[in-house]
Amino acid sequence: MPAGEGWNPWHGCHKLSPGCQNCYMHRRDASVGRDGDQVYKTTAFDLPIRRRRDGSYRLRGPGEVFTCGTSDFFLEEADAWRAEAWSFIRQRRDLRFLIITKRIERFRVQLPEDWGAGYENVRIGCTVENQDRADARLPIFLEMPIRRRVIICEPLLEPVNLLPYLDERVEEVVAGGESGYTARTCRYEWILGLHRQCLERRVSFWFKQTGTHFVKDGRCYTIAKRLQHAQARKAGLNFQAEKEETDTWEP
Repeated sequence: MPAGEGWNPWHGCHKLSPGCQNCYMHRRDASVGRDGDQVYKTTAFDLPIRRRRDGSYRLRGPGEVFTCGTSDFFLEEADAWRAEAWSFIRQRRDLRFLIITKRIERFRVQLPEDWGAGYENVRIGCTVENQDRADARLPIFLEMPIRRRVIICEPLLEPVNLLPYLDERVEEVVAGGESGYTARTCRYEWILGLHRQCLERRVSFWFKQTGTHFVKDGRCYTIAKRLQHAQARKAGLNFQAEKEETDTWEP
């Protein structure tokens, strides 16, 4: 999952499950005296279709466009804006969009009429931070009309068994610990467990970051934010599984 641009059409969210406890968006808002629960459309709402004076798009690749990183794309307060946001995504077939949600049960709300099995340029990530959320969200996730699925185990809070949900419908599993001064501990054996499951089911795996407090071989390390991604890469666990090619989306 190469890094790319970000697009936040709306801002603000409500904590929903244990993974939200130390939400970075709420921390940032609180640091400047803002209420992170207040949801509003941002000035970047139409960023994907904005152009420069020379006619070129302001938002360009390569890399995926991380979409709605300071909210949830399927948040109730955004129902009135989502159809238009989808239209921007549809217009920018040259870009790849990544949308991560904890509200997969609301996926069909304001879904485009031409969505079909999914747009080829959109990946949907479902966050499951523990076994309870995996068992609650993933059966719904797998039944939704989504062409490209990613399971996000971040922040990983305990060992999680994904084997019942790992099949050809899942493109990748992303795992990582929690960052911040109040971050909860992530253990290396939990990451290894997910890695083994992905190897067994031939699903791509990305160990994204260690988190601030990371336990390996019985020792707890406190890792600076700037080093967490690099330390995860050094583990050598990332791999890309070979998948059969799918039909290209043509509207």
